[in-house]
Order: sequence, then structure tokens, then C-alpha cells
Amino acid sequence: MKQPRDIIFHPIHFLSLGFGSGLSPYAPGTAGTFIAVLLYIPLSALSIWAYVAVLIAGFLVGIVLCQKTSNALEGHDHPAIVWDEFLGYWLTMLLAPPGWLWIVIGFILFRLFDIWKPWPISVIDHKLKGGFGIMLDDLLAGAYALVILQLIYYIY
Repeated sequence: MKQPRDIIFHPIHFLSLGFGSGLSPYAPGTAGTFIAVLLYIPLSALSIWAYVAVLIAGFLVGIVLCQKTSNALEGHDHPAIVWDEFLGYWLTMLLAPPGWLWIVIGFILFRLFDIWKPWPISVIDHKLKGGFGIMLDDLLAGAYALVILQLIYYIY
């Protein structure tokens, strides 16, 4: 069976493995989300329509990336695959207020929902396989985190 380190140099796998962040021996999803934060900083300067276009394109490309890497690693949703964390975090930050406080709150909320996997995320994670399933569960975690982030902002 191939390991993530065996395939990292292929461009598709390099992307789905989060530029190597998914190879972290400890909490690869958190490492991938950290890289997503770094990429979010320039993305946050985009107009809302451009940002949404990046989300849609990233999701569609992610389905293919995650499927191909999942196939190469001969298993569903290997922990090293973190492209889905990128999109989940970026969705969390859709319409987020500016500033490091909100970037950190978004990071924490997304990681909590991604790890906790409340209903229906847990069902999708177990039943829906392939690149679409890998992407969808993190997108839903991002949607939950987005709603809570916006509630915190409006209450705060």
C-alpha cells in the first residue's frame, strides 16, 4: 500500500495533501487548516463574488483531487488528505469580519465541527464515499462554523 510520502511529488497529490501539511505526524487536519489560514489572508481581499467563485472552483477541483489521492492511497479519506480542510475553513470565513481575532475564532470553530462531526456530518462521513464525500463533510463543518461565527459577531 502506498503512503502519502510516496506520492507527494505528483502535482495532484501535492495539492490534496495540502502542499505537504497533511504529512504532519500530529493532527494533519489541523496542520492543513493552518495552511488554509495562510492562504485565506490574501483571499480575504477578494470581492464577495470572486471569493465565492474560488469556493465553488475549489470544491469542484477538490472532488477530483481527493478522489485521485484516495485511490492512490487505497482508502477512503486518508488523514493526510487536507484539501477538504482548506475549503471547509474558507467557507467558515465567508463574510467574516476582518482581523486576527475572527481568523482564530474561525479556525477553532471549524476544527471543532470537523472533529466533532455533528449530525448530518457524521452520517455523510460514514455513508458517502469518494471525492464528493471527502469534500462534503468538511464543507458542512465549515457551514456550521460559518453560522456560529456570524452569530458570535452579531451578538458581540
